[in-house]
Amino acid sequence: MSVTVRVPAKVNVRLAVGAARADGFHDLANVFLAVGLYDEVTVTAADELRVTCEGPGSDQVPLDRTNLAARAAELLGARYGIAPDVHIHIAKDIPVAGGMAGGSADGAGALVACDALWGTGASQGELLDICAELGSDVPFSLVGGAALGTGRGEKLELLDVGGTFHWVFAVADGGLSTPAVYREFDRLTPHAPAPTASPALLAALRGGDAEALAAAVGNDLQPAALSLFPSLRDTLATGTAAGALAALVSGSGPTTAFLAGDAGSARRIAEALTASGTCRAARVAQAPAAGATVL
Repeated sequence: MSVTVRVPAKVNVRLAVGAARADGFHDLANVFLAVGLYDEVTVTAADELRVTCEGPGSDQVPLDRTNLAARAAELLGARYGIAPDVHIHIAKDIPVAGGMAGGSADGAGALVACDALWGTGASQGELLDICAELGSDVPFSLVGGAALGTGRGEKLELLDVGGTFHWVFAVADGGLSTPAVYREFDRLTPHAPAPTASPALLAALRGGDAEALAAAVGNDLQPAALSLFPSLRDTLATGTAAGALAALVSGSGPTTAFLAGDAGSARRIAEALTASGTCRAARVAQAPAAGATVL
């Protein structure tokens, strides 16, 4: 028997970052939006825990127990006294090391798949506790939709979204280390203010208003990402010139995100980005998307 779970990528439409805390993390006001690019995680009973992966960028995915999908199986198994003897297969379509929470999505997917396979009957609260232990972005990968993440991003308040938003994601050649981006943020912003969510942005999401959302998006990590990966400026400029309502680095990067007014505009922006040579690929997706879902 096997269970397959589909999990979405995310874009941070507003990532406000505070100063580094004593534990090394940063307080965040992180407005997550799940987008329709998905990984599929399939879990099958096996003699031992192992991870396999296929799809774009799969050669960069760790297949040992540092993979969040493997950690998810171990943590759920430990909680319920079950040996995590499963084969976890990840079919990647979320860009790897791209600031779109692909690894976190896989962790959430494996958790939901193991829960279903083993019949643990864990509550969503229990699953979210395990997600928070796995990483800051993992709880949102479980719930999807839209949410405000506070603390280090793991404390979620679900948000209403009143329409469909059209996005284009430009996948960069190369990756960025999230810890390195935060270190550069600390260097560039030694006195970061306390992070807050923008009321205008939350209202734009509720109203499904793309132009209002475009006026309110932002990413406090963007200057640090651009400092470490300067060529992203050309990608952002290309998408803007092609008609994007807003252009920003997604999370810690190096994927860049472009908000379009409609599906046709999104296609044209993607074509311009692909033709420009400033990125490896351009992907069109709609938001919001559902969280981890058993197929």
